[in-house]
Amino acid sequence: MREIVVFSGSAHRSLATAICQGLGVPLSSVELTRFSNDCLQAQLQENCRQRDVYIVQPLSPPTQEHLMELLLMVDAARGASAAQITAVIPYYAYARSDKKDASRLSIGGRLVADLLVAAGVDRVITMTLHAPQVHAFFSVPVDHLTALGVLADHFQGADPATTVVVSPDFGNAKTASQFARLLGVPVAAGSKKRLADDQVVIDAIVGDVAGRKAIVLDDEIATGGSIVELLDRLAEQGCTEAAVACTHGLFVGKAIERLREHPMITEVVTTDTVPPPAGWPELGVRTIADLFAQAIERIHAGESVSSLFDGVDPSLGPPQPRLFD
Repeated sequence: MREIVVFSGSAHRSLATAICQGLGVPLSSVELTRFSNDCLQAQLQENCRQRDVYIVQPLSPPTQEHLMELLLMVDAARGASAAQITAVIPYYAYARSDKKDASRLSIGGRLVADLLVAAGVDRVITMTLHAPQVHAFFSVPVDHLTALGVLADHFQGADPATTVVVSPDFGNAKTASQFARLLGVPVAAGSKKRLADDQVVIDAIVGDVAGRKAIVLDDEIATGGSIVELLDRLAEQGCTEAAVACTHGLFVGKAIERLREHPMITEVVTTDTVPPPAGWPELGVRTIADLFAQAIERIHAGESVSSLFDGVDPSLGPPQPRLFD
């Protein structure tokens, strides 16, 4: 696999190193320079000519810094005559900006996709987009990975008679149903209304949670406001305790304080798509580095990536036959 060159910005070098270990290739160096006028410059420290270049950079906070680093590294690889440039973005932050639901509103998910393609990206590998339609914002191939299998492994052995998977909202209910199927337990969902970025109201729970232990599944946890609101409603419905699981654990603002001290929460589990927060040793972190390494290997060899998720997520597996009346 000598034709592969892997670079990383400053967002999550430990994840990039783990991916390289799975690939059996070194993580190549990048020199990032900040000038006196606050402009950034990226210089790749490895030959890219006619090689497949993979740049690992989640768009974690500070998001704009890490996005600009990624664009500059892509531009440098294109200028160095790379054969193909793949942006490996485990966390695509702008997936939350996916629609125009108010006047004169920007759609950041599409704009950032256009920026990446304009910079020179030929392919994108990402994980658990907040809105599936963001996949279509890209005019280049996108391999959309899922962490459902990784998270389900953590909860294997859950008792179907006493456990229920709960989605904070109906938008995530399909994913929660797939997760519940992997565990063999029932599923429920909250009816959520977002009033502001960090303020939500959950006015109902659809599904039976009384006397059960909940596994709350979300794609992303930022401030933890939605989770706390959901737990209050679950307690009112007779739920006894809850584990919290998510793919992207940002845990910004008061999130750590809210979740560590909540009396209903037994554990919080996330993956390492973004760097885990400091000062929370009890947080369970499952790595997705092997999944990304396998995806890169398969892309490089011209093999199927979706087959990685056979039996995990039907929407990512092989096409199913259609039946017509």
